[in-house]
Amino acid sequence: MIPRRLLPILFAALSASAVACAQGNYEIQVYAADTVPPRTTMVELHSNFTADGQTKTIDGQAPTYHAEHETLEITQGINAWSEVGFYVFTSEQSGLGPQWVGDHIRPRVRAPESWHWPVGVSISQEVGYQRAKFSSDTWTWEIRPIVDRTSGRFYWAINPALERTWHGPDVDKGLDFSPAVKISWDFTKKVTGGIEYYADYGDLRHIAALHDQQQMIFPALDLNLSPKWEFNFGVGIGPTAATDRWIVKAIVGRRFDWAHKAD
Repeated sequence: MIPRRLLPILFAALSASAVACAQGNYEIQVYAADTVPPRTTMVELHSNFTADGQTKTIDGQAPTYHAEHETLEITQGINAWSEVGFYVFTSEQSGLGPQWVGDHIRPRVRAPESWHWPVGVSISQEVGYQRAKFSSDTWTWEIRPIVDRTSGRFYWAINPALERTWHGPDVDKGLDFSPAVKISWDFTKKVTGGIEYYADYGDLRHIAALHDQQQMIFPALDLNLSPKWEFNFGVGIGPTAATDRWIVKAIVGRRFDWAHKAD
């Protein structure tokens, strides 16, 4: 168990720094506070299609219009309160063909259940590289606090992420504030519906004007068909000029338990 005296150190990291647009249109997900159990591997495929997006090449970056993004995420549980995730980002669209975009690594720790907190709390850090063709900021770092709670059929989660560029034109812009929020309701034991919200408000010191903010709203559906499987589907609309207009996303995940069971 993590000593309680270490918790302030973990949260102090929030003020130190943070990935510029770590998720972008590659991994569109609001994190829950739980971590993958030890001796368990979670494999997820994130499929995102931009039905209506940027049609022009801007500052050397490929347009997003009709781009199909496939992201492989592999997360390994370390112990009862930590995990490590690894991402491979890809993109495919007419005229470009399949393209490798970049890779990220994401360690995460959580408040152990033995602390009996009224909410789930965890913190992830995500560090990675993305090619300049897809992001002018090639090396980035994100720190993502995660708070969630389940109350009966109702669930909510908040991810007030902070992002920072290590290499690229935004390296001097400081911390970028990119919150994500999810609320959902269990309509049945197997079907959950809700709303997911993603945003990028720009520099934390100088929040961007609404016209320049990136915001996306996804009505989303989760299917709870098996403890080993994860299904999420959503259609998002971008209400601001700086956001892709329509994105369709799907997540399929499978858990693999490597624990040795007694006969």
